[in-house]
Amino acid sequence: NKAILFICLFLLCSYLPVNLLDSKTIQGELGWISYPSHGWEEISGVDEHYTPIRTYQVCNVMDHSQNNWLRTNWIPRNSAQKIYVELKFTLRDCNSIPLVLGTCKETFNLYYMESDDDHLAKFREHQFTKIDTIAADESFTQMDLGDRILKLNTEVREVGPVSKKGFYLAFQDVGACVALVSVRVYFKKCPFTVKNLAMFPDTVPMDSQSLVEVRGSCVNHSKEEEPPKMYCSTEGEWLVPIGKCLCNAGYEERGFACQACRPGFYKASAGNVKCAKCPPHSSTYEDASLNCRCEKNYFRSEKDPPSMACTRPPSAPRNVISNINETSVILDWSWPLDTGGRKDVTFNIICKKCGGSSKICEPCSDNVRFLPRQTGLTNTTVTVVDLLAHTNYTFEIDAVNGVSDLSTLSRQFAAVSITTNQAAPSPITVIRKDRTSRNSVSLSWQEPEHPNGIILDYEVKYYEKQEQETSYTILRAKSTNVTISGLKPDTTYVFQIRARTAAGYGTSSRKFEFETSPDSFSISSENSQVVMIAISAAVAIILLTVVVYVLIGRFCGYKKSKHGTDEKRLHFGNGHLKLPGLRTYVDPHTYEDPNQAVHEFAKELDASNISIDKVVGAGEFGEVCSGRLKLPSKKEISVAIKTLKAGYTEKQRRDFLGEASIMGQFDHPNIIRLEGVVTKSKPVMIVTEYMENGSLDSFLRKHDAQFTVIQLVGMLRGIASGMKYLSDMGYVHRDLAARNILINSNLVCKVSDFGLSRVLEDDPEAAYTTRGGKIPIRWTSPEAIAYRKFTSASDAWSYGIVLWEVMSYGERPYWEMSNQDVIKAVDEGYRLPPPMDCPAALYQLMLDCWQKDRNNRPKFEQIVSILDKLIRNPSSLKIITNAAARSQLAMFLSILQNWIQAHSIHSYSLC
Repeated sequence: NKAILFICLFLLCSYLPVNLLDSKTIQGELGWISYPSHGWEEISGVDEHYTPIRTYQVCNVMDHSQNNWLRTNWIPRNSAQKIYVELKFTLRDCNSIPLVLGTCKETFNLYYMESDDDHLAKFREHQFTKIDTIAADESFTQMDLGDRILKLNTEVREVGPVSKKGFYLAFQDVGACVALVSVRVYFKKCPFTVKNLAMFPDTVPMDSQSLVEVRGSCVNHSKEEEPPKMYCSTEGEWLVPIGKCLCNAGYEERGFACQACRPGFYKASAGNVKCAKCPPHSSTYEDASLNCRCEKNYFRSEKDPPSMACTRPPSAPRNVISNINETSVILDWSWPLDTGGRKDVTFNIICKKCGGSSKICEPCSDNVRFLPRQTGLTNTTVTVVDLLAHTNYTFEIDAVNGVSDLSTLSRQFAAVSITTNQAAPSPITVIRKDRTSRNSVSLSWQEPEHPNGIILDYEVKYYEKQEQETSYTILRAKSTNVTISGLKPDTTYVFQIRARTAAGYGTSSRKFEFETSPDSFSISSENSQVVMIAISAAVAIILLTVVVYVLIGRFCGYKKSKHGTDEKRLHFGNGHLKLPGLRTYVDPHTYEDPNQAVHEFAKELDASNISIDKVVGAGEFGEVCSGRLKLPSKKEISVAIKTLKAGYTEKQRRDFLGEASIMGQFDHPNIIRLEGVVTKSKPVMIVTEYMENGSLDSFLRKHDAQFTVIQLVGMLRGIASGMKYLSDMGYVHRDLAARNILINSNLVCKVSDFGLSRVLEDDPEAAYTTRGGKIPIRWTSPEAIAYRKFTSASDAWSYGIVLWEVMSYGERPYWEMSNQDVIKAVDEGYRLPPPMDCPAALYQLMLDCWQKDRNNRPKFEQIVSILDKLIRNPSSLKIITNAAARSQLAMFLSILQNWIQAHSIHSYSLC
């Protein structure tokens, strides 16, 4: 039993026999009832291995009308419903016995009787039910007796279903010379096994018509990813594994169990990956660690993944240089010698104003500006402006990284002290108009906020607005007011003023516009205020009237405009609508830079971690190889590698990597898994998981008629599950066919071949031209052919064709018909006939997928549900497509032959 258990851990093994009776193992007499007493006789003998055993024999071949019975003791059935009886016996050839031609027989009969009574004393022949007549494959002769050679026969018969507590077996001799060497009675059960880290107990089949669904329980230290279950067949075999368990965080899969990570190793999350070695400057000291603890003075930030090495704060910046220009300074410095092992080093500037009456330094005022900013600098330079002239400053440059806040050590900074020079004054902020006349304007202003010395004078620049500064006038004023005369009446002028110190002129103020008065009109600043109040009141009345009018209009038109307003609240980005909480497919072609999509969705691999074993094929872009991928701290795995041939164009490179940008968004057990891409070295590569059995259509043709219907339905269920996932994400495959389904050594099917564009050519004989070759029209739905309308419903049509391919073991849909013939036949309502021995339920599903109205086709969620029900009730798969459906094939071929002849297509014929 241990050996069987060991094998079952590796394979979905065959049945485990459980003996209810084995006469060879019984010590002493068997004690079975013989009737009449001079019939069967119990004797001692040896088996084929010369082991002593007790046997029964009878050889009354000389007498007519023999009816000798032998009944076993009561045999408990335990929990079994179907029982198997194995008989090993020898039988004498009647021709080798003289004078017995009329009385000698070469067969005997096997009977059974169910009973709850384990001690039936009397034997009643009529109570027994015949199982079968047993005949020998080989009989022995007198010569064999002389040579001591007895030819042993073995026959197995099935009994049941049985329902009572136990049963008796009986053997009827009608005139043979036979010896029962051994009798073994047993039943079959599905043995305990571990599959996908789920334990499935010994299970006894319930009856001969259905499978037993068994829920698996996860091994210790693991949890369900998808509820694990298998089906126990009536032959004691496990079928159709679904779901799996994942090792908990801190545990890895070893053998068929989840073992704790050893000290020095960790695993941060649940999954069937190996424990990883602690990264640098960290360690663990106990089993089952979720993460590694950092060494002293090393830290890990909250955003750091557990796989990242522990790091420390950086050392201080070096070589600080200052470049002073009046009241600004440019600071430059070098990177720290030690970044702490991190790449997120930034710099902060602390500004202090020193000297003066306080004798101590104080923080700089808020007026001081830092360009580009004061904190979070990623470059080693900053410009500080708006400092005070003739003032001492100290600048401290802090180097920080992602773990600086976690350290208790003192700040690491470099300091530099400077003294600003005499500087020009700051700009004048406001110019006021005090009085206007037809040919003059009186202006006033305040001193600059930062004069930076003694103001020597002010420069006033003005010009007519319509002149656009092509001709201007400058005058100088000693005070903060001026009257400008000689202006034109009723004309707008533009004014700017700047102050001057010994260091030179400051920056000019912004432009202010003032207008001179018309002829014979002059107002003072006081009178102008009264005029402005009157004008403001009039404007207010007009505005109030407009507001009331607008509100009435909005109230009346509210209902009409509400819908349109709501529609504008949808926001689009990168070509797809973002809906909160839903994971949706993002078309990589909507990115302005396709390389961004690749880096966002695909992992960049180091080419040194990839080894190519052999070339297994070639495509439009280059070769397809098999190889190995060995990532640090991970187990080496087999992979498939697509390479981009030398001399490619940038468009070819984008097209090649486009499939990786799509594949990288998917994570499902029935979708081919992208391991990563190589874009930073040549050749450019796409690396995916390796599927040992290749494409599904070739695999099925190679193994024609070698699978049970349940196994085929299991494959179809996997494909439908993968397509449901794609449909839920909003991705339309457009090229679903058996050739684009890959299958691994565990018969798990995975959808592949993503990212191809499709353009329908004018030539009706042509298929869709894509970057990956031709897509035959025979897989494509009518609306996609006619209107280029690809949806999940058109994928459902293609799934129906895949279903037909699987059940026909890889036959070509529509056989050798041309694409034009297929389009016309489908458009006229003809559909593929059922494959040979196709269950009616599966053919009905095909027809549902081929509904002309795409709204009537089943969703992939419904397809998965239908297949699950068929798996749970395999008896429904025994109903083969009826004669009417088979006659549809004859009608299809007949009508099609007539149609072809009517169209004068003589090069094609139907057999």
